[in-house]
Amino acid sequence: MATITINSNANGDQDSVIVPLLSVQRTTPNSTSQVAIVGSKVCPIESLDYEIFENELFKQDWRGCSKVQVFQYIFMKWLLCFLIGLIVSLIGFCNNLAVENLAGTKFVVTSNMMLESRYGMAFFVFATSNFVLTLFAAIITAFISPAAAGSGIPEVKAYLNGVDAPGILSLRTLVVKIIGSISAVSSSLLVGKAGPMVHTGACVASLLGQGGSRKYKLTCKWLRFFKNDRDRRDLVTCGAAAGIAAAFRAPVGGVLFALEEMATWWRGALLWRAFFTTAIVAIVLRAFIDICLSGKCGLFGTGGLIMFDVYSANISYHVGDLPPVLALGVIGGILGSFYNFILDKVLRVYNLINEKGIAYKIFLACLISIFTSCLLFGLPWIASCRPCPADASEACPTIGRSGNYKKFQCPPGYYNDLASLIFNTNDDAIRNLFSKDTNAEFQHSSMLIFFVTCFFLSIFSYGVVAPAGLFVPVIVTGASYGRFVGMLVGPHSNLNHGLYAVLGAASLLGGSMRMTVSLCVIILELTNNLLLLPLIMLVLFVSKTVADAFNGNIYDLIMKAKGFPYLEGHAEPYMRQLTVSDVVTGPLQLFHGIEKVSNIVHVLRTTKHNGFPVLDEPPLSESPVLFGIILRAHLITLLKKKAFFFPTPDRTGMDALKQFSASDFAKRGSGNGDKIEDIELNEEEMDMLIDLHPFTNASPYTVVETMSLAKARILFREVGLRHLLVIPKISSRSPVVGILTRHDFMPEHILSLHPLLVNSRWKRLRFRFPTMRKFFQDISASIKSYPRE
Repeated sequence: MATITINSNANGDQDSVIVPLLSVQRTTPNSTSQVAIVGSKVCPIESLDYEIFENELFKQDWRGCSKVQVFQYIFMKWLLCFLIGLIVSLIGFCNNLAVENLAGTKFVVTSNMMLESRYGMAFFVFATSNFVLTLFAAIITAFISPAAAGSGIPEVKAYLNGVDAPGILSLRTLVVKIIGSISAVSSSLLVGKAGPMVHTGACVASLLGQGGSRKYKLTCKWLRFFKNDRDRRDLVTCGAAAGIAAAFRAPVGGVLFALEEMATWWRGALLWRAFFTTAIVAIVLRAFIDICLSGKCGLFGTGGLIMFDVYSANISYHVGDLPPVLALGVIGGILGSFYNFILDKVLRVYNLINEKGIAYKIFLACLISIFTSCLLFGLPWIASCRPCPADASEACPTIGRSGNYKKFQCPPGYYNDLASLIFNTNDDAIRNLFSKDTNAEFQHSSMLIFFVTCFFLSIFSYGVVAPAGLFVPVIVTGASYGRFVGMLVGPHSNLNHGLYAVLGAASLLGGSMRMTVSLCVIILELTNNLLLLPLIMLVLFVSKTVADAFNGNIYDLIMKAKGFPYLEGHAEPYMRQLTVSDVVTGPLQLFHGIEKVSNIVHVLRTTKHNGFPVLDEPPLSESPVLFGIILRAHLITLLKKKAFFFPTPDRTGMDALKQFSASDFAKRGSGNGDKIEDIELNEEEMDMLIDLHPFTNASPYTVVETMSLAKARILFREVGLRHLLVIPKISSRSPVVGILTRHDFMPEHILSLHPLLVNSRWKRLRFRFPTMRKFFQDISASIKSYPRE
């Protein structure tokens, strides 16, 4: 074992703390761990090994593959995609079925009490049921799986970029995500189900690709092919696509969402398998919905998973309709960027509260639930009752759960238009907003109140310790202001108010999430109206362009706030002014090809590095030569198996090929792997030697120390590396200079080493919201003064 201290980097991908940006004004000491906020809990994170580790065992296993094993591998890929689509569609259907029945029962009981003029008891039942459901979701999330909090899309997106956080794809997280999402959505919190469904699909895919569980004796030899990060990454991508497809019944939109927003690496074969997965989702959902339409699913009626009908056979638009549509796009871009700004600040404040302890997390969720219940029940009393239209296409007033004409407190023959929107499930509210031939149904004041309420409630509801998505709340909010614009335009446009609601939803989605192609297809699949395609494309383009002038998309802001070391697709300009030798720091720990066991144990116990260069020196080579790199997990496996020899340092690698197989070093699934602290060795074993050559990747990626940092970053990201070795330009020096890991490419780390480059950062033309910034800073300062639990 040797230590080099000249211009070298501490090896693992846990070299310095990446402090979560939610934690305002923290110090950033040099440490051997990286942390990020996973769900609602600060956890250490690592990187994933997307590179194929080509050691002698891998090569032997690859050479020994028969045609049968190749067939098994290909067959299992498609079988797992089929199972992912089947399971995710079943979960999505059951999720919607549960929400529709829970929320439906709540609204039916409340409406019956309203009919009897028992308004106080109706509010008590409504608020209590919401409180209990929220409390249940918060408790199981906080105590069982904090990683299940939030939408899960930022965590899955970071995973597909190569960031591994504990518990984000575990069985516990999956169960809490499903149950917690049902409870949170049913509790009338303004949260969505699409984000949790993406996370659910990713969890299902990851669990299926783990090859079973040795602990519970649930293993399958055919699944051994997928015990690596590369194949699991592809499965998780398919799972994310299936999640969107199950949430919106949008199979093509799901594939495009995974391609445009989630995946960092993509290829044609993965596109085909993702499409197959989402097709299975669409077929299964269609079969179950046909059953429910026959009345066999309780209160599951025209609610979730049914396409929103905004089709109009005589729809036509002219040049005169474009100015209001362009205005929608501009307004959506401004509102979307402002939405992202406020949400980012609110999440920072919520994090300060959550840091105080679990009791504070649960109290915050309950407080938001009570506040939401008071608004949803109290605001409809502001609206005036309107007489039922004579040509109503459905019963008016509606008595019960869903419908366009809610009776609420109104006398017979009248309806409350604000209650039809706000005292309803999110899906039914969207349906009412998108509905055709209802231009005279809503008042201007009711629509404006509903828009402002949804805008802020969706922001304040997202950060609670419960599974919560953003897709549906943004659709509801955007549809409300889109319909409001349609009401203002009135008879001066050929488009009806329902179509304006669709365009408003598209504009706010584009302004907040900054996706274009996938959002366009998802909205078209939601509304089943291809005639809207040109207008939706125009609105999305305008809203995204305007919003980009203010800030980034919402998921990137959340990832940055949580502290995930996500590698963007572009390199900062100042990275071209630096070479890789400018960012590596020492000391560098390395091993010889034949190493003493005690040296290996000492290094593993005193460092947290995950990769170590292996050198050959005389007499094994004429001069010091870089043989390759070996992983920490592989070294621990060798020590656990006690695969060493004594006392002559002769290379006996062929013996190791008989003792081990590639499956012995396969990546484990969820849960903790073996730790060096669990290895027990006596003094005699500590003095033995071990041959590392058969277990070392002899073909690692390397870069010369004079390569620009920007080029090295492109290589690191595009190949999906965990370690990138830096070699000297002059051969007379040590054969390895350092190791580049994900952390070395993060702007915060680079600028901390070279603070004079701050002014060289890539800047976009962006406007600020200075007054709001000062307001949230004052709130954060006041929260810090409260004691912790």
